[in-house]
Amino acid sequence: MKVSEQWLRAWVNPAISTDELVAQITMAGLEVDAVEGVAGEFSGVVVGEILEAIQHPEADRLRVCTVSNGSEQFQVVCGAPNARAGIKVPFAMVGAVLPPGDDGKPFTIKKAKLRGVESFGMLCAEAELQISEANDGLMELVSDAVVGQDLRTALNLNDQVIEVDLTPNRGDCLSIKGIAREVGVLNQLDVCMPVINPVVPTITDTFSVDVHAPEYCPRYLGRVIRNIDISAPSPVWMVEKLRRSGLRSIDPVVDVTNYMLIEQGQPMHAFDLNKLKGGIVVRYANEGEELTLLDDQEVKLQGNTCVIADHAGALAMAGIMGGADSAVSETTTDLFLESAFFMPELAAGKARSYGLHTDSSHRYERGVDFTLQRDAMERATQLLLEIVGGEAGPITEAVSESHLPVKTDVILKRSQIKRLLGLDIADNQVEEILSRLGLGVTANAEGWSVSVPSYRFDIAIEADLLEELARIYGYNKLPVTTLGANLKLQAKPENILELRHLRRHLVARDYREAITYSFVEPKLQALFDPEIAAIALENPISADLATMRSSLLPGLAAAIRHNLNRQRSRVRVFESGLRFVPSEDGLLQEPMLAFAACGGRSNDSWHGGNSAVDFFDVKGDLESLFALTGMASQFTFAPAQRAGMHPGQCAEITRNGEHVGFIGTMHPSVQAEMDLSRPVVLVELRLSQIINAKLPKFKEISKFPETRRDLAIVVDKTIPSSTILGVINQIGGNLLKSVRLFDVYEGKGVEEGKRSLAVALIYQDQTRTLLDEDVNASIDAVVSHLSDNYNAVLRT
Repeated sequence: MKVSEQWLRAWVNPAISTDELVAQITMAGLEVDAVEGVAGEFSGVVVGEILEAIQHPEADRLRVCTVSNGSEQFQVVCGAPNARAGIKVPFAMVGAVLPPGDDGKPFTIKKAKLRGVESFGMLCAEAELQISEANDGLMELVSDAVVGQDLRTALNLNDQVIEVDLTPNRGDCLSIKGIAREVGVLNQLDVCMPVINPVVPTITDTFSVDVHAPEYCPRYLGRVIRNIDISAPSPVWMVEKLRRSGLRSIDPVVDVTNYMLIEQGQPMHAFDLNKLKGGIVVRYANEGEELTLLDDQEVKLQGNTCVIADHAGALAMAGIMGGADSAVSETTTDLFLESAFFMPELAAGKARSYGLHTDSSHRYERGVDFTLQRDAMERATQLLLEIVGGEAGPITEAVSESHLPVKTDVILKRSQIKRLLGLDIADNQVEEILSRLGLGVTANAEGWSVSVPSYRFDIAIEADLLEELARIYGYNKLPVTTLGANLKLQAKPENILELRHLRRHLVARDYREAITYSFVEPKLQALFDPEIAAIALENPISADLATMRSSLLPGLAAAIRHNLNRQRSRVRVFESGLRFVPSEDGLLQEPMLAFAACGGRSNDSWHGGNSAVDFFDVKGDLESLFALTGMASQFTFAPAQRAGMHPGQCAEITRNGEHVGFIGTMHPSVQAEMDLSRPVVLVELRLSQIINAKLPKFKEISKFPETRRDLAIVVDKTIPSSTILGVINQIGGNLLKSVRLFDVYEGKGVEEGKRSLAVALIYQDQTRTLLDEDVNASIDAVVSHLSDNYNAVLRT
């Protein structure tokens, strides 16, 4: 919203500077984005009139103009395409100083000779005076501009434009009237509004109005004005006020409706009465009904769009933009003037659905005062009769009181002011602030009952009134207090591993955290989890992100592909997040942890010999993660089959019989489908199954030496090594401290179908040095159990 400071001060004029006014408005919640002069700094420019314009004898694009400054005539060479006799333009005489150009230096006008013809001055475009960016021709002034008058005085250019950035809830401030109300309240000044007297009809002509969509348009006013002179110029003051508000002058009728938009905040529209058929009908559009708008854009209307129509068809999109076929033109003599109220809830989003955004739609979507329409009609009629003449008929009004907004009183409790604002405000000050805001205030035992004016759509609950008090009292005056609360800390179990510890551990293992979308490509989802019918999004942001992930692996695999395609030869990433799985109880959202690796086992180094990472490297990283629980022995690995994984390099992970997750190498066919240049090892874990840990307990380090025994145990290849290690731990007794597999052998000396597992057993006691017979008893028990239950033999 652009506001002319001079125009604003004509309504309310506090004794403060521009900077103070801007700061005051900003602190009241109406943030000021910019303050700019309405024109650049220049002097010596007057209103000039072109008396004659002839072709330059030596240049096709130049004209030799005779220009009057009211007392003398000057010869000026001009290249503007609109230079012609009879128009009034800015005339910079010799010695005039124009605003700085690209070099930052002011430009002084001197006598010059252009293609052999002398030129005594310069005729100016708006851009050359920094009035606007328009530079396609001379700035044409209104015909009643006084020739010879200083241009700054003629156009009242000693002014500032204040650009206010309003939040969507403050539609009441989208006008000079609304901003003036705010400034008046802040400075405890009365607002000098223009007197609006009803226009006495001089003719009886009316045009029928029928509203078939009262829930969308509960109030519609229309008036016939005949015998206007549309060729009459808009007054300078109106053209300048519109320009400073960001609107260009078009013709006096459109200028008046735009003036109402800026001054009163009421969008209006004028139809050429002679182009209308039968009467006005406010209705919903027929699906696919076509309309050509004022900007010549052709639209096919949707069935939920309200239109202003006559008996022949749609004329305008209600509250958005008028149609070209019924628009006012240079031949218009009779008008039908419209002023209406459209419900903001129904108007919201309609313009955007057609790719439009207009000044009218901007206001209707935020809420226009639903009692303003008659005053705006009378004010617009006054201005039109003064500018273009004519005869006005009576106002035709169609209103559905039951569909108009209902304003209910809001209760403000005195105690809430102290509790939520942190200060005590005297009752009389509260009442004074609320009254100045235009609210009706009635005191009661607990506080006040407050009636809300029709233009304040943003006040509905007590918190809104508290906000108004804080705004007007001054946010910067509110006390700064330290918040205090009687909070009881919740018990935090120490046997639960926090996610941050798991993430930090993976980072220490040279993984990098990735964050991927919860939406994945359906084709990629099917590669890794074809058995789950993933949830499809109704309105995906793209075809590649159309389903909710049931696994973190598709996103991680896509991240690895992204990095490999950008010459990252070694990629190690992890991610924690939710997976989304449909179930009988609804949507299961389960926290998961996944990581993946490909490329070299380590970064390239001077010592060379960097082999590719494999299944067992990543398994080692996984086991180190399990070791954080202090109960790594509870986790077991078993060969498994899973979609997207290599059948010989995939294992299911369980913990005490509960499924934890899996580890595997990506299937070559999936690797080829994703166009990955190297194998990828993937891990996915259910977070709930790995966070339970054992509380650490102090244990004294034994002073006595360890005893190591190595066993080479030959067993069937089908028996997992983890099973053998688990049995040894179970049977070995209390003196057995650790068991470690350090070699696996198949080949000469070992029967086909079997393999040799080399295991190191470490024994130690806290109270004495162990004897051979102590260790031998344990070894014999282990070997006997393995022989009886797994047909194991010692390799010799």
